Amino acid sequence: MSLIDRRALLASLAAAGATAAFPRLVPAQGAPLVSRPIPATGEQLPLVGLGSWRTFNVGNDPAARNACADVMRAFFAGGGKMIDSSPMYGSSQDVIGYGLEKLDALGKVFAADKVWTRSGGAGQIETSRQKWRVARFDLMQVHNLLAWREHLPMLFDMKAEGAIRYVGITTSHGRRHDEFAGVMRDYPLDFIQVTYNAVDREVEQRILPLARERGIAVIVNRPFRGGSLVRRAKRRPLPAWAAEIDCTSWAQVLLKFIVSHPAVTCAIPATTRVDHVRENIGACYGRLPDAALRRRIVAAVGQF
Repeated sequence: MSLIDRRALLASLAAAGATAAFPRLVPAQGAPLVSRPIPATGEQLPLVGLGSWRTFNVGNDPAARNACADVMRAFFAGGGKMIDSSPMYGSSQDVIGYGLEKLDALGKVFAADKVWTRSGGAGQIETSRQKWRVARFDLMQVHNLLAWREHLPMLFDMKAEGAIRYVGITTSHGRRHDEFAGVMRDYPLDFIQVTYNAVDREVEQRILPLARERGIAVIVNRPFRGGSLVRRAKRRPLPAWAAEIDCTSWAQVLLKFIVSHPAVTCAIPATTRVDHVRENIGACYGRLPDAALRRRIVAAVGQF
């Protein structure tokens, strides 16, 4: 058996084993999936999407590409829709396109990508579209506000022409919130993307209220702080009160803290594992924490 064949076999066995090993993370058949409307149109999006930063940057390795396709298969099977990427993420766009075609899932995905260049934005977007193999992007965002004054007018023109459906901007790690808020006030954005979790809560003060006021959908990146929050949480037993919001893992608790905020539309955790994507999409099902339980989650995370 060649090395590639061996890796492909191991990847497929791992995916199958994950399905058997984590049955409680799969929503019960017929359980309602919780979604939230995009304010601009009322279109519904499931509360949990799929990020691709680092995790889908696997190059041309056939086994790794198929493993990513397995993650996408489990994501769609659980009811997921939004997949988010960027030209900044190495081979991630190509890998997403491969997975969508392999799974015959081009009609299932809410395709969210970004423009990330100082010039030539239209050309970069077309290259990204070809890598994804989609007819058009649902959402195109200006990545980390790079050259946003040049790109936003282009994106609004593309939206008017039907080349994209929604326009947004992004930031991460709490950067440039003053400038970010100014763009939110001055432009008719459909989406913003920011960092938010039970530790990084700065956006609660100004950005999230402004999004509600302006009718802007909110995507949350870095929900697990690159995985560090989950790793720290797993050192402690899952508290009994997690059952009150139908959570079977700390990852689901952390995600439900985020998506229970009324301004948040969708969180986009990234993963390389089928069991983890099933666990994450499970946060789209069951009860969400109220204000008191949200405070309890913050207090628990502060003790990690």
